[in-house]
Amino acid sequence: MLLLQANFCCAQNPTIQTGADQTELYVPLLKGKNVGMVINQTSVIGTRLVPSVDSLLKLGIRIKEIFGPEHGFRGNASNGAKVTDEIDAETGIPVISLYGQKRKPSKKDMDAIDIMIFDIQDVGCRFYTNINTLADVMEACAENGKELIILDRPNPNAFVDGPVLDMKLKSGIGRFPVPITHGMTIGEFAQMVNGEGWLPDKMQCKIKVIPVKNYMHDLDYVLPVNPSPNLNTQQSVLLYPSLCLFEGTTISQGRGTYMPFTVLGSPDLKGIYPFSFTPVSIPGKSETPLHQNEVCYGLDLRNYNTVKLHKSGQINLKWMMELYKAYPYKEKFFDMSQSKQMGNIDKLAGTTLFKEQIMAGKSEKEIRQSWEPELSRYKAMRQKYVLYK
Repeated sequence: MLLLQANFCCAQNPTIQTGADQTELYVPLLKGKNVGMVINQTSVIGTRLVPSVDSLLKLGIRIKEIFGPEHGFRGNASNGAKVTDEIDAETGIPVISLYGQKRKPSKKDMDAIDIMIFDIQDVGCRFYTNINTLADVMEACAENGKELIILDRPNPNAFVDGPVLDMKLKSGIGRFPVPITHGMTIGEFAQMVNGEGWLPDKMQCKIKVIPVKNYMHDLDYVLPVNPSPNLNTQQSVLLYPSLCLFEGTTISQGRGTYMPFTVLGSPDLKGIYPFSFTPVSIPGKSETPLHQNEVCYGLDLRNYNTVKLHKSGQINLKWMMELYKAYPYKEKFFDMSQSKQMGNIDKLAGTTLFKEQIMAGKSEKEIRQSWEPELSRYKAMRQKYVLYK
């Protein structure tokens, strides 16, 4: 299990109880049933961080199948890596990958269970693939008449910001017409998927959300377990909404280091910035990172005030504006033909305008104005589904 550093071992508000922690609310619903679980390394119960699958087995629940998302059931697969089916060595339960040959449970998978549990920590971003897995599982449950119980968890980036996805740019890193940070927990997002008819043919999934106790969106929440290999500190989790956009540029976000999503840099910025780092191949985290074995120069954000960033309720656009301005070869900055490790900035941003605005030197105010009126419409729509203030 991948745990955060010791000083990040628990939520700042000790009264917060995740849905999974409140076993008394959902274990009675599972008794005598064959259960499937969509879980990963973040699916833990209590301050001792006991894997929920172990806790439920001890309580006599019949868990027939485990479904693993991107990064796998144990959370040790690299970004985008295909994950294969296996038998879990610790429990003997079949583990079915939803990030390999298929993206949703098959009819055969669903026939083996009576009810499904979804319990995965999300980080609140459109391009983080857990919400895609959620929708795929909801679709499978709807098609096969099975109920989905969602054990809700706090969203560490629970603010709303960014351009709403232009559905012409729909992809694996953007499937829904939501902004970059959607401001929803997994339970709330599931209600939105149903309510807005986002499943095929507007199917409805029967869901039951076990809400987080004593939680509000504006509370600071420190994740007790790493959500993925390259989000390995609380700092990286809180910087991720701003820094993931750099995956659509020639600027490294620190993949291939032990400080991913807390640094930014490129070999071409030598002499402009004194701070440097060197991406290398790290199995299970980043095997072939951008600028592998090259010294990158840029920004060190490991001590940046992320509490202030979170309270602002906004993604930081200044870093993108600054590094584009500093970068000497402007034509290369967004040119994804340079490396397979570069993504599509339009798909990441959710709009073709963002790249054009950065290249044209538009102000942050001008960029943000272009997100309207869609962003305000989304905020109003979101209110229908929120479970927490």
